[in-house]
Amino acid sequence: MAVTSSTRKGINQWLIMIVGFIVVIAAVMVFLFVLRGVFGKFAVNELVPDGKVFKNVLLGHEPNVAILYSDYTQNMLPENSTWLQENITTWERFLGYGDNKFEIIIDEEIERGKLFEYELLILPGTISLSDREVIQIKKYLDKGGSIFATSGTASYSEDGKWRGWRFFSEVFGVKFSREIGDSDLTKIHTLRGGIPITANVPTGYPLHIATWDNPIAVEVLDPRTEQISFWYNYRLEEGLVREGIKETAGMVYGKYGSGRFVWMGFDINSVIGVQADYIYFDRMFRNCISWLQKEPIAFIKDWPSGFRAAAVLMPTLTDEVQNVRNLLPVLTNENIEATFFAEANFAQSNNELIKYLAKFGEVAAMVDIGYLASVNDTINKLYDYDVQLDNLINAKKTIEKITRKRLSGFVPYYGLFDKNTVMAIVNAGYDYLITDSLTDRSVPRVVIKGDKRISSITKTARDDYEVIRNFGLHKPEFQFYTYQEDIDRVLFEGGLYVYKMHTDYQCKLENIEVVKDVIEELKKKKFWITTNEKIYKWYKAKDYLEIRSEKRGNT
Repeated sequence: MAVTSSTRKGINQWLIMIVGFIVVIAAVMVFLFVLRGVFGKFAVNELVPDGKVFKNVLLGHEPNVAILYSDYTQNMLPENSTWLQENITTWERFLGYGDNKFEIIIDEEIERGKLFEYELLILPGTISLSDREVIQIKKYLDKGGSIFATSGTASYSEDGKWRGWRFFSEVFGVKFSREIGDSDLTKIHTLRGGIPITANVPTGYPLHIATWDNPIAVEVLDPRTEQISFWYNYRLEEGLVREGIKETAGMVYGKYGSGRFVWMGFDINSVIGVQADYIYFDRMFRNCISWLQKEPIAFIKDWPSGFRAAAVLMPTLTDEVQNVRNLLPVLTNENIEATFFAEANFAQSNNELIKYLAKFGEVAAMVDIGYLASVNDTINKLYDYDVQLDNLINAKKTIEKITRKRLSGFVPYYGLFDKNTVMAIVNAGYDYLITDSLTDRSVPRVVIKGDKRISSITKTARDDYEVIRNFGLHKPEFQFYTYQEDIDRVLFEGGLYVYKMHTDYQCKLENIEVVKDVIEELKKKKFWITTNEKIYKWYKAKDYLEIRSEKRGNT
């Protein structure tokens, strides 16, 4: 029997190579998807180290920030003026607090293109630049550089001739509005929240700026530019609030080409005030540098996800208390809650009404702790600690007995409080207080006493006493427009809109429709409408969060 042998065929090497190539491509794609999930959107070429990275590894870290000492600007100042040098010295001190290495450069070096060696260019009060410098700075920005500028940048040519605001509009995307006059020694400069530049600075913080250098206000025109602050003081200045905010931007940030910029309408030597002003400006300054150098900035937003600001409705039971019933159908139809304020004696004699109101939100106390005409009143004074504590405890017990719910907050009968009040609140078991005192923010302020904490919520908008009683606005459309201005301002700041109303004015039948319109406006503009108690709980939970950011690598 013959046996035939068959030759066994080997595995096709081309097949192995093709399969291997496919596996490698798939692995690279998975790796890139993982990186994108961790770091977000990026370009593949950002993963490849450039020559600067190798140079830093081999030769050490070189200065990445340049500060321009402009002789052109110095020549425009009075003879023997030290203003520019003092300004630059302050910049050196601020930059020295961080890890940034910096160098001083001059106009000729900008003109020759030396600025392209740096990540960040500082233009401190540089009002005079040559045409060549302007061209180089625009190219620098377009290629990914960053600039931090103050005051009227490039508004004059190198020979001191007026150039105008063309650089402003082309680079910063803004229009010059006006100079801030020196009629006041200082000017309030209000900062918005919820953006990287003001991370960890209280929303609505009023930074005090000296006016001796005539700060500048601008209006943002370009969508690539975002407003950080405004000069308009709605409490003291006349005019339309909405336009006042829009036309008085004091700081902006944005992008030009592939680069970034931050502009301030004042110089850093102009920041004055209390210690908090310097602390919060320093934080904002560091945020600006980090953002310009494309470093991560971590911060916790003020409100839950999906909301741009928050609002609370606070009806106070005064005269004509039965008008509060006009409000209840509005709350039911809009599916929201309110915080009702009532005196203990009134609650005791109207316990059925108070018990009923507790179904529509929370009931808080209005307590007499003494009278002050203003925070500067030296004639009158509030009650001592013991009297305040007794009044607070009695009010809490009385209302809790009626509602069978824990009472967590109160409002002083005359709006103001003192240090004794804070201690009395803590020891009486309250969580928050509402005050008419002007505070340094448009969000609740947390006060820590030992192992206990309370929140102080300030009045951030005009109430019905001002709008209807004082302004005489009895037509609903005029009332709504006035409230709408405050809503837009608080929305810009990202703060808490406190809508105080009273039973003898806004809760009247002829005015109640305005409340419905206000609620609809708040919903449309993504306000979180809630109660004071829930605001307190949210801030308590938020303050226990701890975050940090760390930059990995140079690419």
